[in-house]
Amino acid sequence: MTDTTATLAGAPRRSLLTPQGWIVFLAFGFALVVLLPILNRVVATGSFAHVPDYLIPLIGKYCTYAMLALAMDLIWGYAGILSLGQGAFFALGGYCMGMYLMRQIGDRGVYKNAVLPDFMVFLNWKELPWYWHGFDMFWFAVIMVVLVPGLLALIVGWLTFRSRVTGVYLSIITQAMTFALLLAFFRNNMGFGGNNGLTDFKDILGFPVQAQSTRVGLLIASAVGLGATFLICRWIVNSKLGRVLLAVRDAESRVRFLGYSVTGAKLFVFVVAAMLSGVAGALYVPQVGIINPGEFSPAASIEIALWVAVGGRGTLAGAVIGAFLVNIAKTWLTGAAPEVWLFFLGLLFIVVTLLFPRGVVGLVADQRERWRARAAARQAQAAEAAT
Repeated sequence: MTDTTATLAGAPRRSLLTPQGWIVFLAFGFALVVLLPILNRVVATGSFAHVPDYLIPLIGKYCTYAMLALAMDLIWGYAGILSLGQGAFFALGGYCMGMYLMRQIGDRGVYKNAVLPDFMVFLNWKELPWYWHGFDMFWFAVIMVVLVPGLLALIVGWLTFRSRVTGVYLSIITQAMTFALLLAFFRNNMGFGGNNGLTDFKDILGFPVQAQSTRVGLLIASAVGLGATFLICRWIVNSKLGRVLLAVRDAESRVRFLGYSVTGAKLFVFVVAAMLSGVAGALYVPQVGIINPGEFSPAASIEIALWVAVGGRGTLAGAVIGAFLVNIAKTWLTGAAPEVWLFFLGLLFIVVTLLFPRGVVGLVADQRERWRARAAARQAQAAEAAT
């Protein structure tokens, strides 16, 4: 009890990042925002330093996955909320952006209808559904990207946290929510393209989606989004609220006894994580060119948890590392040996859970501690020999 009280009330204010942390953060950002675009657009094709065109949207996609992993780490690693519905918030943000992109097609679709998307004309819809209105404006779509996932998280979170649902029961509820959305979006009468989803995008803000310059711009936007998401999460976990979340994760009943609003803290971080996931989904869609109900798959949400576990839960940097490592492995394996990927994923989950519970970041930290201990032992032996 004493430790918890001291942690919540008396801990000194910490800076957002250490000097070494800022160096790594800015170097990573420089590589994504400046170096990669230059190597793609300026360096001649055929040069060893040239970055191929296909890598630009691929790395941009990894950045959006890393944003999603950060949101997952915020609620799971720091607040102890294992949400297996994070993929649903990601998909909702993606659908909001997809609706905007569909409205931008106008009369350039197969059926030349300036108002109705092609799939609605094919299904004999006569007029645009009310929930599609406004998505012809970018600012409205951006608001919906944040608002729709946030509102759903607010409703689900309020119903579950006020009832003190925790642990595996919360995971089951979020999985059930994701599965229900999956089934709903598969239906053609929902007005979201059924199992085909939304695709055949043409422009974003007047720029052709398929143009390489637009893809570079989307990579820069995703990298900036990743950096902003990291700093927002870092600011939250460094604040007093972050210390409350850690205390809730480790001893929820004690925090409640001390007079803190556990429900309010959990609800706030759950909604913020949902909004961040929605933004990640919105950046993901124009880079891959499609959004369909498969993004609501419960397996997708489990995969997000695996990224965080591989990198290191409760570290933020570990979530980014895990998202990049696992998805690079997925890209390579699904091309080289697609039948092996699912077995690899299952094996990775078992190995990380049993042998490396603190993930890659924990493994590196442990190794660094061993080196320091050996160096200290050598210095002690040298001092003893000298005397």
